Amino acid sequence: MAGENFELKLVGQWASAFVTRVKLALHLKGLSYESKEEDLRNKSELLLSSNPVHKAVPVLIHNGMPICESQIIVQYIDETFVGNGPSLLPADPYERAVARFWAAYIEEKLVAPWDRVFRVKTDEERGEAMKQMIAAAGVLEGGLKECSKGKCFFGGDSVGYVDVILGGAASYAMANEALFGVKLFDAAKTPLLAAWMEHFYELDAAKAVLQDVDRVVEHGKFLIAKNSARASNN
Repeated sequence: MAGENFELKLVGQWASAFVTRVKLALHLKGLSYESKEEDLRNKSELLLSSNPVHKAVPVLIHNGMPICESQIIVQYIDETFVGNGPSLLPADPYERAVARFWAAYIEEKLVAPWDRVFRVKTDEERGEAMKQMIAAAGVLEGGLKECSKGKCFFGGDSVGYVDVILGGAASYAMANEALFGVKLFDAAKTPLLAAWMEHFYELDAAKAVLQDVDRVVEHGKFLIAKNSARASNN
């Protein structure tokens, strides 16, 4: 595929951690793409026709063919552009299954409650979601130890699939303390994840695509205020 002509378009939105996953994969693979920024309050015909089921970003359009859902897109990129950049998923079937397990764990136990933190109606609900996130981070610390085998990343010496899935939310992890007074990856409680974050931020791909943390903080405050006002009016 590396030597073939191809066209890639990424339909996304700057604040989306799911879109950031895809951007990371594209940069790690050294792939050029056209970025189509969406206004999610006024969705484009391109988005609606490319993802008629969920009508959500990200969507990667490869030579006119749309691929939806961030984890599926990252796997598609890795499998399609084999000759470009490093492999993200391990070659060994068992290790590949383990990587997919931890990616699914991140989605269910870390990202889902993270999303609820911004959308709940009460401080009690927000505190409960935050507790779930902290507990999940503790379990993920063990996953990093297992997968990294003493190296920097889930993928070992180099970034792998799980790193990309978690790394998409790196700016939000950094913003968490400013927004909620809680450090998600605390060096005292999750030293491996804290070190992982430092190493991840040094990657060229991360520097190229991760959102500015201050901008994420302001966006987070906006979401909290908007949802609080909506709850007050109900």
